[in-house]
Amino acid sequence: MASVKAEDAAVWKKVLGLAGLGVRGRLAVIGVERAREAAAKGKLKLAIVANDASKNSLDKIVPLLTAKRVFIVDGISAAVLGAAVGRDSTAVVGIVDVQLAKGIRGIVDSARGV
Repeated sequence: MASVKAEDAAVWKKVLGLAGLGVRGRLAVIGVERAREAAAKGKLKLAIVANDASKNSLDKIVPLLTAKRVFIVDGISAAVLGAAVGRDSTAVVGIVDVQLAKGIRGIVDSARGV
């Protein structure tokens, strides 16, 4: 898992902006069940997971993402993540587009100094 500190506001603004564009362009899925379906089909390229998601939600999604070798970004609250994609809150936003995932991963990696 790649953790981005919540204090990195500029990084999160870029990541959440891209996630919002992805949802509007149907390049991303919202929620644990939709992310699980996409991961099981091998379509999920990256997942943004809320750090305050319920244990039940995390138990459903994180082992599958790890098994499928999906890059996971965490460190933001469910309310902020949800607001970026037009929901009250959400535990997971899954990116299914390769280029969008590559862009988000580039932002996260540069923030972490990788």
